[in-house]
Order: sequence, then structure tokens, then C-alpha cells
Amino acid sequence: MQLHGNQRLEAYRRMLRIRRFEEEAMRQFKADNIPGWFHSSVGQEAAVVGACLALRDDDAMTGTHRSHGHPIGKGAHLDGLMAELMGKEGGVCKGRGGSMHVADDSVGIISESGIVGGGIPLATGCAFSAKVRGVDQVTLCFFGDGAVNQGTFHESLNMASLWKLPVIYHCENNGYAMTTSVAHSHGQPDIALRAAGYGMLGVTVDGQSVGAVYEAAADAVTRARAGGGPTLIVANTYRFDEHDIGLVILGEPYRSVEEVEAQKRDRDPILLYRTVLLDEGINEMSLTAIEDEVVEAVNQAVQFALDSPLPQPETLPDYMFNSPLAGHHALVAGRRGLDPHGT
Repeated sequence: MQLHGNQRLEAYRRMLRIRRFEEEAMRQFKADNIPGWFHSSVGQEAAVVGACLALRDDDAMTGTHRSHGHPIGKGAHLDGLMAELMGKEGGVCKGRGGSMHVADDSVGIISESGIVGGGIPLATGCAFSAKVRGVDQVTLCFFGDGAVNQGTFHESLNMASLWKLPVIYHCENNGYAMTTSVAHSHGQPDIALRAAGYGMLGVTVDGQSVGAVYEAAADAVTRARAGGGPTLIVANTYRFDEHDIGLVILGEPYRSVEEVEAQKRDRDPILLYRTVLLDEGINEMSLTAIEDEVVEAVNQAVQFALDSPLPQPETLPDYMFNSPLAGHHALVAGRRGLDPHGT
């Protein structure tokens, strides 16, 4: 199944939205407008967008600590996302989540997590919920190569295979878990082969080709909806920036300047796809119009975020607790014809 029609331009738009959003957010981070840490996904846009375009609006998704691109890849509005990074009340989590812990119901993102592999069991549980409810929703689970060595990865894949859960495990293999290469941390560096141990299909794709990622993800989604169970997709990609912005590496660098520059020159997923579109006969003016539109949307998001107020200290406990009895009291009161807030 290939990208077709309007999907082709939408893929370009979403990849570009991720790239320009990340570039501007890095500038805001360096200007001290974004607190905490900042993990850029520049270079990994195709691995994200190709997978997200295979989903329906009502499908669920989990992300990672490097997850600004994931909601954008599924169509999220930029204003609330930028405000969230700045810790503002106008953010999608009202400033409570920040850069690494975004949840956005509007695009089905149930969780992003700073815990390595933290989203894998949540995605598995979400897929189990869909199966119990008898619906054909699919869950897409993003994680990096470093998460593959976590126990939650193995436990979740085993459970998902055993119960044929509708979940796609999507590894963005950028080659490095922080500063440790796959070659130095994986006894079996071909990550897709690990799927065989759980009786599920494992697929490796070029993560810099949005079309290749989409084809693999669309096949996996079709299989999951039909009751065929989970798939492990490994998208070989590359992050152009450091693990987190401002990280200081002591001693010998773990990757050379030549390696990074070669990836930027030869393997930029946006430039590669722009060439594909032009070769397919897409008018360059159409691409230029998208590029201008994206710049305007990012600028608007920054202004919205800067103008949004900070959460007030007295609201700190808000959204932290939910009484398990609240729904019960309302139900009982309704049955008795009483005011659920009265006595």
C-alpha cells in the first residue's frame, strides 16, 4: 500500500511541520523560554509521519522522551504543543507535562514518557482494551533502539503476540541510545529479528523514506484490524542533533562530525522526499506554498505560547487526583432522582 493522492502532499506538510517546529523550539529553548530538557527529532521526520499516516483519527498512540514530532505527525495543532513546551496554561496539558510528557486526546496520544520504554506496556494495555471492547482501533507504539533492551519490551511483545493484540511496535532506530551505539549494546543488532522470538512479524524499513515507512505501517495496521495481531517495525533513521540540546560529551566523541554531516547531506528525509515529489510531477509551487504555510503556522504557535499565561501556584494540585467514588456518587444520586452535588 503506497502513499497516494493528497497523502503525498500531506506527508510533506507534516514532515516539514515537525522540522520547522523543532528548529523554532530549539531557538526558544536557547532563549530560556522552554524549561527543562529539549530532545530534538530533527532527522527522524519520515519515520514518524510515515507511520502516523497509516492510522485513523480514532487510533491511539504512545510516544517517547523525543516526542514533539509524534503528535504533529498525527495532525496535532501546533499552538497548544508549543505552549506546553513553554509550560504555559494554554498547553495541551495546561503546562503540566512539558517537553517529555505530552498527552493529547485530540489526536489519540495517551502518553509520552521520559522513561525509556515507558510507553510500551501502556500501548499494549491500550490495545488489550480495544480487543476487550470489541472495536477495531489500533495502537501505534513509538520507542527507540535503547528501549529494546528493557524488560518491558520483551514482556509486552510476548503478551501482545499471545493474545493477538492490535498494536504496532515501531522502533525509531537512530543508532544510538543517548551515546551508546547499537553495536555496543545489542547482542543481536538486527532488532527486527527479535520479533521471531515472540512469533510475530518483524520488518526493517528505511526510516528516511516516508513512503517505505508508510507501506510497512499500513500493512501492519491492516493486519492488526483483521485480528492478525502485532507487528514489530524497525525504521532505521538518524537524529541530526545531539541526544539533548546542550549535552556535553566528555572524552572521545561517540560519533564523528563526518558521520553527522554525511547524514545531513545525503539522508535528509525531507530533501529526499521533496525530490521524489518533484520527480513524480508535483509542481514546485505547490511545495513552496506548503513551506510558506508551515512557517506561518510555527510563528503563530510561538506567539500563542509566548502570550499564554503561566499556571498559578494555587492550581498546582489541579488534575493530580480523581476520586474513584465521584462517578459512583453521581450514578447513585441519578437513580434516586437527587442532586448529585447535594445531600
